[in-house]
Formats: sequence, C-alpha cells, structure tokens
Amino acid sequence: MAAAIDGPRVQAKSGKPRQLVVFLHGYGADGNDLIEIGRQWRSFLPDADFVAPHAPERCAMSPMGRQWFPLTMRDQTERWRGCIAARPTLDAFLDAELEKRGLDERALALVGFSQGTMMALHTGLRRRVAPRAIVGYSGVLVLGPDQPGGERPHQEPPPAVLLAHGEEDEMIPVEALMMSANALADMNVPTQWHLSAGLGHGIDNAGLIHGALFLAQSFGVRVDFSPRGR
Repeated sequence: MAAAIDGPRVQAKSGKPRQLVVFLHGYGADGNDLIEIGRQWRSFLPDADFVAPHAPERCAMSPMGRQWFPLTMRDQTERWRGCIAARPTLDAFLDAELEKRGLDERALALVGFSQGTMMALHTGLRRRVAPRAIVGYSGVLVLGPDQPGGERPHQEPPPAVLLAHGEEDEMIPVEALMMSANALADMNVPTQWHLSAGLGHGIDNAGLIHGALFLAQSFGVRVDFSPRGR
C-alpha cells in the first residue's frame, strides 16, 4: 500500500477549482519550498487549486527535509529505481486530489524542481491519461539502464512539457536539459525549453513567468495583462 502524503495548499482565486497544479519539491526540501509559487500564479490561473505535497521519506542528508528517493550519487541506476519506487505514492495522491474536486486527468498539471522534476516526468508520462502539462525546473528525464532512447508513452494526447534550466547549474548540468528535450522529442512528447543565463540550481523570475504562461496556454486560460486584470 502506498504511503499517504500531504502538504500546503493554496485555493483557487475564483473559489471554484477547474484545474489542479501539483508542485513536487527537490531533494532535501519539502512542500513549503514551492507553494509560494502557487500564490504568485493565482492571477494567471484563477481557477486552479495548488498543492505541494511533502515527499514520503525523511532526507538522509538533510534531516529537516524530505526526499522522494535516496540519492547517494554512487549508483548509476538509483534515480531510475527511486522513481519507480516513489511513483505509486505520488499516483495515489494525484488520484485522490482529482477525485476530491471532481476533476478529470486533463485538468492536472505537474510542476517539479530538481528531484521533483524527475518524479513529475516519470509519473506524468506513465499515468493512464496524461496530465495536461508538466513543467520541470532544473531537472532531468530519468531513463532506465536499458532505455537509452527512452520508452514511448502510451498516452494520446501526451502532456505538453516545458523544461527550464539555469545555464550555470552546478548540481544538474545544463546538458541535462538538451538530453531530456531530445529524448522527449523522440517519444513524440511536445516539448518547449527555457534557459536562464547566469542562473545556478534554482528558479528565477523569468522561469516563473514562462511556467505560468505555459500552464495558462496549456489550459486555454486567457491572461489579461492590464492593471485591472492583474
């Protein structure tokens, strides 16, 4: 049985959620690390509920933080095995959150950072029905040891994907962005990418704006840039 997870939430600005955006935090953080983005994005997605679950495990390297799976950096397959092990817990959470709101799978978007991006891509591409969109910051598409080109997802339509990365990322080198984008293209998953000059392992304002506009476009939400609209 999958472990139960939960985390901080931001309710839809309109009071009537028509979309669900789930943030997946990085290694050693927790849901509080990303939920503030939901508050910033309410103006772009007024009908979206935002939730940022805490990963199911305590982080070995940061006892106050959480991890989706361990990272020792010694085992070349640990990311792959970790994503597989953590996926049932995340799937169960997503199913419950959608059911609670009476929303279907196409009302869902996943937004990950670093290890959370690994989980967003791994899980999102394997759900029975694809989420509407996946935004991955400073992460990488995890491929199995016998999957050099990636497996072809059986989703129609596939999710729209945006990958954003810092040009100076010291934790997950920027080459991971191009590798992931190329692998997703080979899998026929429509993918956009954004590169932030001078940025390390993090999310900058340009990346946040790109992410918000990408989700609004994916959900078919008109963004009003007038002072009254904001």
